[in-house]
Amino acid sequence: MKVEIIGVTGLPIIGEGDDLAALILRAAGEQGTPLRDGDVLVVSHVVVSRAEGRTVDLREVEPSGAAENFAAFTGKDPRLVEVVLSDARAVRRMAPGVLITETRQGFVCANSGVDRSNVPGEEVVALLPEDPDESARRIR
Repeated sequence: MKVEIIGVTGLPIIGEGDDLAALILRAAGEQGTPLRDGDVLVVSHVVVSRAEGRTVDLREVEPSGAAENFAAFTGKDPRLVEVVLSDARAVRRMAPGVLITETRQGFVCANSGVDRSNVPGEEVVALLPEDPDESARRIR
């Protein structure tokens, strides 16, 4: 058995409503590495979230009292904390600079998986996909 990791290049900037599966298939084919049965595809949650419209502009977020309190303790942006809490089932651990939550999907992770990387602008964050299993089925 041979294991090989191949990055897919040539993808456009992904936006809400984009057909992620079609874009990945096209880009993989164009770079000479078409996907075949049995291939394992790893896709960043941020790319999936962008295609599904699961991004939030922090300028439009009004932090709750709880978010303000947690933000004061952790040193995080209260608007970010509000988004984190809105996607959390429970807060599991908190320390300066750290907010560990259990997401609505049952994952335990930092900041409910809310991510500031690879999103347009400095005030936009990506949430986890609403239903990661369904997202994977659609890409498959």
